[in-house]
This record gives sequence, C-alpha cells and structure tokens, in this order.
Amino acid sequence: MSVRFRLGVMMFLQYAIWGAWAPVLSDYLLNDLGFSGAQMGIIYSLLPLATIIAPFIGGQIADRYFSSEKVIAFSQLIGGVFLVYISTVTDYSTMMWLMLIYCLIYAPTLALTNSVAFINLKNSEKEFGIIRVWGTIGWIVAGLALAGWRHVAASKEAFAVQGDTLMLAGIFSIIMGFLSFKLPHTPPNKKGAKPWAFLEALKMMRDKNFLIFIIIAFVVATELMFYYALTAPFLTSEKIGVSSASVSGVMVIAQIAEIFVLAILLPYFINRLGIRKVLALGVLAWPVRYIIFAIGSPSWLVIASLSLHGFCFVFFFVAAFIYVDVVAPKDIRHSAQSLITLVTYGVGNYIGSLFAGWIKDYFTTAAGTNWTGVFLVPCALTLFCAVAFLLFFKDEKAEKLQA
Repeated sequence: MSVRFRLGVMMFLQYAIWGAWAPVLSDYLLNDLGFSGAQMGIIYSLLPLATIIAPFIGGQIADRYFSSEKVIAFSQLIGGVFLVYISTVTDYSTMMWLMLIYCLIYAPTLALTNSVAFINLKNSEKEFGIIRVWGTIGWIVAGLALAGWRHVAASKEAFAVQGDTLMLAGIFSIIMGFLSFKLPHTPPNKKGAKPWAFLEALKMMRDKNFLIFIIIAFVVATELMFYYALTAPFLTSEKIGVSSASVSGVMVIAQIAEIFVLAILLPYFINRLGIRKVLALGVLAWPVRYIIFAIGSPSWLVIASLSLHGFCFVFFFVAAFIYVDVVAPKDIRHSAQSLITLVTYGVGNYIGSLFAGWIKDYFTTAAGTNWTGVFLVPCALTLFCAVAFLLFFKDEKAEKLQA
C-alpha cells in the first residue's frame, strides 16, 4: 500500500469516529435523555478540555519517546472500547466522567494524525488538502451510516440501539486502532531536538502577526461550537422540521461541500491568493452562515446554508494548520500543530461549548427556544473577527505562501 493511501485511510477513520457522534449527540442528549442545555454543553466541552491537556501528552510523547503510529493505534483501540460502553449509559454524571476519560485518550490523535501526514508527504502544502479530504469523506460516511441505521431500526426493532451514535463511533475507533499499526513509521525526532518542544512552540507567539492569528483563531473556534452543538437540535426543532432519524444524513451537506472546497478550491485559492486572503475568506463566511440561521426561514435556505461549512472550516481551520506547519521550525512541528490544536479544538471549543449551552438555556423558555437570539450571538462575534483579521493580520510569510 502506498503512503498516501495509508494516510488517506487514517484521515477517513479519524474523522469518521468524530463525525459519528459530534453532529447529533446533542439531539440525543437533549431530546432522548432529557439533559439541559448546560449539561449538553459540558458533555461537548470535554473533548476540547482534553485537547487542552493533549499537547503536554501526545505531542511531547511523539516528539520525544514513541513512534506516532503506535501512539495513535493504542489510543484508538482503548478509546473504541470506552465509546461502546458509554453508548449504554443514560445517567448524566456517569456519562460525563466516562466521556472525559475517552476524550483524554482521543484528543492527542487529532494533532498526531496531522503531524504524521505532514511529515510523510513530500510536498505537504500541495498534498495535505487531498489527504485531509478523506477525513471529510469519513465524516460523511459516518453520518449516512447512522441515518441508514436509524431508518432500518425504525422498521426492524432488532436494529434499534440506544446511544447508536456513540456505538457507531466506537466501532470506527476499534477498526482504526488495528489499521494504525500499518501507518508509515514516524519515529520521535530525538536527534538535535529541543527538550521542551511545546514551550518552544509557545515562543512563536512572540511574533505579533502569529499572536494576532492565534487570538482570532481562538475566538472563531468558540463560535464553531454553536454549529457543532446546536445545529442538530435546531434542525429537528419545529422551526425547521428535520426528523431525528434523518438529521445526520441532512447534515452531511456541510461535508460534501467541504470535499469540493478541500480538493479543488483550497489549492487553487492558495496558489492564486496566498494563505492570508484564504484565511480572510474563511472567517468572512462565518457571519453569513449564522445570519441565515438567525433568520431561520425558509427551511430550504437554512439547509442549503450548511454548505457554507466548506468555506468556514476549510478556508480557515485547514488553512490554519498549513500556515502553522510552514512557519514552525522543523524540529517542533509536532508541538506547533499541538499548539494550534490547543488554541482552537482545545481552549476555544471548550469555552465555546459551555457558552453555546448557556446561550441555548438563556434563550429557552416554556414556549421553546428563540433560535434567532441564539444564532445572532455567534454572528456578531465572527463578524468582529473578520474585521479584526483584515485590519491587523499582515504576515509577509502568509502573503507569499502558495501551494
């Protein structure tokens, strides 16, 4: 098997795991288990919380002690077992603690899979987008598989499983665990390496432009959780009217658009415009999506606006990983990727999960949830980020970088 094929399978399964539960778990927690918005927000905050800790575990271990593919393999095998068990849990406290343990196992693999891809590709600026698109395909397959499972279960009770979204994620995780032993061997970089690579990565923020980039990435990441945590219950509300059985299938519209943007538009626009303008276009797409959500009608426009996720996520977050890989010194690339993961998927998503849950409860009364009020909040904050980015981020390296 070629290196690119193995890396593609790695990305497919990495995001199939996440995509099996992240888009629709909130609907299951709120509508099936009866959790509050705050409780749902806490459950969603656990992966970001684990990601805050992960750079001090995964990045440092892979940079210094063990090969990355083995760290990924054992993490996914153990994590898969946890997910299968958690799918049977309905008590909030029990689920919260078990999900925290699982997330501490899974979180380091987010940065490590990026690093394995960057290290083993001959030209990461040109090839990473194509490899990463398999992660999006994995997310789509997971969503469609869950929708198919639920439609079959609706007519055949034997297939009905409570917590099916978590069960499916666990199955994907165990498969990835076994296959990860076949990933390209990526040993730790001991020779000539700095002893505290993550601290060296932190020093990159001495550069004013990099610091501005990190701050804006953090704020945008907080608003990402309004999409991840609240889109499913928003779509299944009376306002939009998508069924719980179909919602995971409907939400893959976002990832189908993401494939097109990743495979075709991202390389083209980086080549034509450079990273800075691509990042700017990405952050500008966020308030557009949220204003459509806030208006909330017609329903077909809300559903169609899911396709903007391709621009929101790829043009900002995927481009951000490429930018960090280019500006980071070679001997701390693992930890530089862990740094951007910490800021976005970690601190940003953690605060965003709690914030989104609190906003959901704030705009919810006995009459229901005021979804317009809910989504005007991330609309305003992402608009602020877009303006700040255009005014203050002037990195010459980003201007010159082309795919």
